[in-house]
Amino acid sequence: MAFTVSTANNSPGLVVLAVDDEKAGMDVLVERLNGNRHVRRVLSAFDATEALLLLSGDDPELASRKDEGLSVVDAVFADLDMPGLTGMELAKVLAGFKPAPVLVFVTAHSHEAVAAFELGAVDYLLKPAEQPRIDKAMERVLAKIHQNGGGSQSAVPEQRDDEVIPVELAGTTKLVSRASVRWVEAQGDYARLYTSDGSHLVRIPLAQLEERWEKAGFVRIHRSYLVPISLITELRMGGSGYSVVIGHEEKVLPVSRRHTRELKDRLVRGGGA
Repeated sequence: MAFTVSTANNSPGLVVLAVDDEKAGMDVLVERLNGNRHVRRVLSAFDATEALLLLSGDDPELASRKDEGLSVVDAVFADLDMPGLTGMELAKVLAGFKPAPVLVFVTAHSHEAVAAFELGAVDYLLKPAEQPRIDKAMERVLAKIHQNGGGSQSAVPEQRDDEVIPVELAGTTKLVSRASVRWVEAQGDYARLYTSDGSHLVRIPLAQLEERWEKAGFVRIHRSYLVPISLITELRMGGSGYSVVIGHEEKVLPVSRRHTRELKDRLVRGGGA
């Protein structure tokens, strides 16, 4: 997978992500985004999965923005019709970002405009969008950022306190909700999500999921395991140390010595972070 970055200048301005599976459409979009005076940096990805990998990756500037409590990028300009994860599905994933970037859809068709605005998009551009139309969309992005207090915050109305993770399976992309996860196991730089209907391998380190899901009630019990504390039904003491029992599956997972005290504290507090 190849991500490309085009920097128009080094002055302060917006960081924008363009997502389009067609090279011709991408070239035009990146050129015109760079042509806007408010844009400092344009990143690009050729499908939604690449976009999500970029947003959760180790780019120094994006990581710094997350550390400062800002949106990873200020805005995402996404095509609607893409193979795998569509632009609409991408928007639902972006809703889980805290805070989320402002969303603009770019498409060759107008029939999905209503649905796009229902997802919280601030604008809907028809291809090929000329520079004045891009500039108008950017003004709406800036207005949304200003409305949210000067920093990019969720442009997509949240319908539930949940997050979804895209999982690649046999050439298709499945959205796995955080609420369906029973426990998570580390597998190198990957994590395996166990749900009631099977397991799914995702390219996200366990430590990153621990940080993202802590406030949702997930707790690290071992270097290899992360679990939702609400599903712990027993804390057992055995000859080799503590273990926990997870839900109706009665899955028994080990608790390492270094995580025992924190786990006990969380259980006493009723699962609060």
